Amino acid sequence: MDDPEPDRNISGGEAGGGEPTAFDPGTGETRAEAVVDRLGDLYWQKTYGGQAAFECLVRTILSQNTSDKASQPAHEALMDAYGGADLAASLADADQGTLAETISSAGLYNQKSERIVALAQLVCDEYGGADGFDAFVTTGDPGEVRDRLLAMNGVGPKTADCVLLFSGGRDGVFPVDTHVHRIARRMGLAPADADHETVREHLERAVPGEKCGFGHTAMIQFGREYCTARQPACLDDPDACPLAGLCDQVGVYPASGEVVDPSEGD
Repeated sequence: MDDPEPDRNISGGEAGGGEPTAFDPGTGETRAEAVVDRLGDLYWQKTYGGQAAFECLVRTILSQNTSDKASQPAHEALMDAYGGADLAASLADADQGTLAETISSAGLYNQKSERIVALAQLVCDEYGGADGFDAFVTTGDPGEVRDRLLAMNGVGPKTADCVLLFSGGRDGVFPVDTHVHRIARRMGLAPADADHETVREHLERAVPGEKCGFGHTAMIQFGREYCTARQPACLDDPDACPLAGLCDQVGVYPASGEVVDPSEGD
């Protein structure tokens, strides 16, 4: 089956979010920083922040369990239909069935539309609307903001961290999606059996805070182009991977052509 992902993730490249920013290379204190530095040279170095917090929350929910190729049209359709002066107020009053049809390209549209309407109502009740929620996300204590986001129905760690990064512009936030989870364990940057939260803790501890944002987006791009789940570039040619010298190849066996989840490797 072809990879359903587009060539570039929505936060990468010249057309994506964030502002191009130059960072000094690391001093070699951690291998994880060396990986991120090389990814920055390969793709991009950026700082993130400034996206409207509630729109960012909605966009991330739309992206759950699907690709950018499916979620981006759903986001655009939602904004065309409901993106008025206050997105939260518009969605709080939305008919769920109509919203579900609007976002159908994102998959799981009944579940996602129900969550979005409920979150919009909560944001209006607790923060007075999208602007109040934006102020909470961008100026509140990061730990408290994350805890509150995680307490919302349908918001998991990756969604909460994406809101903190892309809206709040918070340093030291390294969201972990399926690509980051796989690559960090395959490379040996986190334990082979680590869950998503443990991978996040290892990366945020080892990578300077200001580099975590582009580390996240560039690692996703690397996972699409080189370190795929079933056919990593190193499987046939060790020199084909630009990060070969920094990788432990956990669960990848070029001699036999076998690739397994890192937790199942040696």
